[in-house]
Amino acid sequence: MAESPLIPHGSTVDPAEVERFARIADEWWDPVGKFAPLHQLNPVRLGFIRDRAARHWQRDAQSGAPLEGLSVLDIGCGGGLLCEPMTRLGGQVTGVDAAERNIATARLHAAGQNLQIDYRASTAEAIAESGARFDIVLALEIVEHVADVDLFLRSVGDLAKPGGLVFLSTLNRTAKAWALAIAGAEYVLRWLPRGTHDWRKFRKPSEVVRGLRNGGVEAAEIVGVVYSPLSRAWSLNKRDLDVNYMLYGSKGIG
Repeated sequence: MAESPLIPHGSTVDPAEVERFARIADEWWDPVGKFAPLHQLNPVRLGFIRDRAARHWQRDAQSGAPLEGLSVLDIGCGGGLLCEPMTRLGGQVTGVDAAERNIATARLHAAGQNLQIDYRASTAEAIAESGARFDIVLALEIVEHVADVDLFLRSVGDLAKPGGLVFLSTLNRTAKAWALAIAGAEYVLRWLPRGTHDWRKFRKPSEVVRGLRNGGVEAAEIVGVVYSPLSRAWSLNKRDLDVNYMLYGSKGIG
């Protein structure tokens, strides 16, 4: 049966996107399944977050728990691929997803790992309206799946505490991104199910920066995330933002 999330007026939720990911919720933790690209991306994403957060709060990134005592919100957490390692880094993690089946999968897996993670079937704007605020807000591989990008980015900014950090990753709206992320990844290599992405929902870095600024967040760094077919690995590249990119910024104190 199709998942039927609550969709209030002015929501960031796209019902078709929620249903698409809910249908394959059981595959989140299969490293060679439909979410294999996220498993491969995770070391690069985690390293970027850990190192920038440690520098921001003047901590040792290589210590056992550099995020100890920091509250972390992962928006669009899916099955918990980021929530679990962020918890192991010491963060007090809340994971939010609009698909109840994703949350059920995440809770079950976390319980099997004896990890305490606060999972909620909700949306960015609903959490923001509740008044909850976090030291670190993550919005990775989610912007390209929401219905109202401006509301989403503003909510992301609102969710960060003054002096807190926001981390975001998404796909650039370029011809190269269409060729690699859609034609290549979905139709030729079949890394992703067909229809996973809609090129019209991709956002240029300038658009994301402007949207976050409306939520009080100023971007501090933008880097590309590129895949090497030779090494079959992802890496950061400061010059190539043509397809995948990540950024982080800080919430103003004033």
